[in-house]
Amino acid sequence: MSDKLTRKQFLRTGTKVAAGVAVGATVIGGMDNKMFGANANYPAWPWPYTQVDPEVVRIAAHDAYWSGKGCSYGAFHGVFQALRDTVGEPYTSFPDEIMIYGHGGGAGWGATCGAINGAAAAICLMADKATSDKLINELFGWYTQVELPTATSNQYAIEQRYGVNKVNEALLQNIGGSPLCHASVSMWCDHAKIKVGTTERKERCARLTGDCAAYAVMLLNDNVAGQFNPLYTVPAEVAACNVCHGSGMLDNAAVKMECQTCHGDPHTTGGIRQTGELALNYELSSNYPNPFNPSTKIAFSLPKSENVFLQIFDQHGRLVSTIVNGTHMNPGTYEYMWNAATEASMPLSSGTYYARLVAGKFVQTRKMMLMK
Repeated sequence: MSDKLTRKQFLRTGTKVAAGVAVGATVIGGMDNKMFGANANYPAWPWPYTQVDPEVVRIAAHDAYWSGKGCSYGAFHGVFQALRDTVGEPYTSFPDEIMIYGHGGGAGWGATCGAINGAAAAICLMADKATSDKLINELFGWYTQVELPTATSNQYAIEQRYGVNKVNEALLQNIGGSPLCHASVSMWCDHAKIKVGTTERKERCARLTGDCAAYAVMLLNDNVAGQFNPLYTVPAEVAACNVCHGSGMLDNAAVKMECQTCHGDPHTTGGIRQTGELALNYELSSNYPNPFNPSTKIAFSLPKSENVFLQIFDQHGRLVSTIVNGTHMNPGTYEYMWNAATEASMPLSSGTYYARLVAGKFVQTRKMMLMK
């Protein structure tokens, strides 16, 4: 007679099995927790958190990526290892391997980037839902709007400050525009002209893992110090898409990321004026006036048709305004009057800002000073 239950037999015996499980749970619940080890006595959630050094976390997460357990594990381990050294339990005995599944966007499926997945999981253990939602929203938003790997992680590689040194040179930086592993990795490989299976691409993800873990603890540090100030706002392009697809969290397309990362930019480039002058070279000209208040003219030249990105970043590398977002533009010279405002039309404060032009393989950045 077969030991296998048919679905019909299982349904008939389900209530008996459930009753047996309930009795078993009661017996186990009454047993001494010591028989399961110290792990059975974890403290109430959220767990205790103390400020840690993000640079220590950055290096630990980078090196953990190369353990063979991947980006999600690496980011989670980087945060937890620092807390093992400063807090001890419950972090000491908790298995970081729970996050291995997240590598490659979930066992290689290319969904959510494992680095922010692992970092977000760590945040969730240390903050209540309302707080962790705010911190993780900021983490994801930052990931979609900064150049990764960061200049800091590139410099660490040059100086061989990592415990694992696979590539000792700066790697190309790019803005993924999406928290999806597939979009982020594919775009980087395309811009860098590097195959996905190379050591260079893996090292890119290792540095990015360190960057994400470091930024997660920066957010946690600010939160416990009462200094967390959310900076991320949903890009104007997404708000424009919402006109057709719904409002807020969309009725039929729940998204906060930039749609054109995967789908292209369906909108026209407003405010850009073509001057009619011939363009012999690629160039992002120095803005004029500079310093400025509140407006300045930004001009650029294209000797041939290209997909163009023209964006403004603050001194921390955060995207504050997108002027051209992947639009295919004809050869020529163009200019735009920028009014020093965010995507949400909020005036910016005095400080240093950077205009960045990407046209095909050409990349150039110009420093701008806003003085009020």
